[in-house]
Amino acid sequence: MPGADATAIEQGVRAALTGVIDPEIRKPITELDMVDSVAVDDDGRVQVGIRLTIVGCPASDRIERDVRQAAETVAGPGRADVLLTVMTPEQRQALTERLRGGRAARGNPFGPGTLTRVVAITSGKGGVGKSTITANLAVALAARGLTVGLVDADVHGFSIPGLLGLVDEHGTAARPTRVDDMILPPVAHGVKVISIGMFVEPTEPGGRASSVAVAWRGPMLHRTLNQFLTDVYFGDLDVLLVDLPPGTGDVAISLGQLLPNAEVVVVTTPQPAAADVAERSGVVARQTGQRIVGVVENMAGFAGPDGGVVELFGSGGGALVAERLSEGQPEPVPLLASVPLSIALRQGGDAGTPVVVSAPDDPAARAIEQVAEHLANLPRSLAGRRLDVSVR
Repeated sequence: MPGADATAIEQGVRAALTGVIDPEIRKPITELDMVDSVAVDDDGRVQVGIRLTIVGCPASDRIERDVRQAAETVAGPGRADVLLTVMTPEQRQALTERLRGGRAARGNPFGPGTLTRVVAITSGKGGVGKSTITANLAVALAARGLTVGLVDADVHGFSIPGLLGLVDEHGTAARPTRVDDMILPPVAHGVKVISIGMFVEPTEPGGRASSVAVAWRGPMLHRTLNQFLTDVYFGDLDVLLVDLPPGTGDVAISLGQLLPNAEVVVVTTPQPAAADVAERSGVVARQTGQRIVGVVENMAGFAGPDGGVVELFGSGGGALVAERLSEGQPEPVPLLASVPLSIALRQGGDAGTPVVVSAPDDPAARAIEQVAEHLANLPRSLAGRRLDVSVR
């Protein structure tokens, strides 16, 4: 083949490879220095050399497939081969430095000055569906085109991997990929997710990892939350959601220290007893300097067979929490939505497909979408954030 034609094919293939996205890092492989070589033989057949980040990269099959398909758009069907190798330690180090953007290793990118909206989802007590709301809210925000991360900070009662379909038939959660000291979180429904459930192992062969109990005290909980924020590479996020454990204990206090600019959504049920406890979690959040941006009432009344509203857990709890948390504040705390009891919501959680995806017309899905819309359009406060503006 004439040299000019081979050069044109090579340039075309390299251009096509800019559209291949690493499924874990969510950036083009060309930006990550993963393209080692593009060679064109005399017959116009192309061989593309790709450097994977680590040995046994879980995304290798998908990367190989996507690279071959991209190359074949230029070389023709069946006329592209992909050769996979692995980065050297020096190349991996250069990659991690590039991803960190010059920031120091083990730094918290979501502290004061961050441009990422950090939203903590909290509740005073367990069993109110906080994690279900969080998982669905993350997916709804991602569907709006936002880049979303989710930290499952409920270390003792982790459930986010299962709710987002990141577990296998044995209950074992997808494992993050480690590139040196950097952790790449699994992605589900467009959301980057990290949870302690991704690190636990079954206590016996064939056992369920999801049933393993994590019995840690305060210092370990603080260290884990800090590691999730510093060692996990989320990239440039629009929104980081944090699913907090119920109550007002160590993790809630640590969150106030590590993420002082976080905004808080309080989840409750219609019961007055649950509302009383939910109010306390909001008070603690405010004491640590965070701003409460709304209340979500879960397990609200649903339409019965006769057309009437069935209120299994009473009514008014969400409005009561919002009213109490508004007292003495310059701006009222709104009740963002009342999410009705829903079979589709429960089924979506069991199947790992959130109801906002599996049944978007369900009343519960519409209510959660209402919360996502509010958060997506909520004005940002610039207090405590560094503005890169120089005055001459």
